[in-house]
Amino acid sequence: MTLIEQWRSLAEGSDDNPEVRAFWNNYFASETEAYRKILSDTSVRYAGKAGELAKGFDMSEATFGGFLDGINTSLTAPLDIDSIEADTEIALDIDFEKLYFNMHEAKAEWLYGLKEWDKVLDGEKRREITKAWRVSKQFVNEGAKVGPNDPCPCGSGKKYKKCCGRSAD
Repeated sequence: MTLIEQWRSLAEGSDDNPEVRAFWNNYFASETEAYRKILSDTSVRYAGKAGELAKGFDMSEATFGGFLDGINTSLTAPLDIDSIEADTEIALDIDFEKLYFNMHEAKAEWLYGLKEWDKVLDGEKRREITKAWRVSKQFVNEGAKVGPNDPCPCGSGKKYKKCCGRSAD
């Protein structure tokens, strides 16, 4: 059974169930500690058998499968998580800017708010990534027509009728 299959069988259940809530609280605590470890020293390369890496992060193999599922889109070379077993050789080559962005995407404030980020990305870079994430969530109706009194789409600051919308005389 792959790690992700083990993870999915554990993670099923209703949030109304106290055992499921306790499971998720334990997972989030483990996940937070794993990211603290990773962010504390970004020069460390995490590579090896998945089962050994799980032990290194003080996680069960199934929990590590969930962790891999979460971090996978932030790796420079995403893993085929559907095929990873305990003895599969993997490498966690992390793109930290993408990781910070994806933590916003997951609405994981407890992760993107870790003080360990101070050593990895400076405050300006974190603000830039946060802004990019917010912009990515804004809806832009590109099919809308520009009215004569709307701002000109060229960015001049003039009304469309006084700028690009002016008919050629």
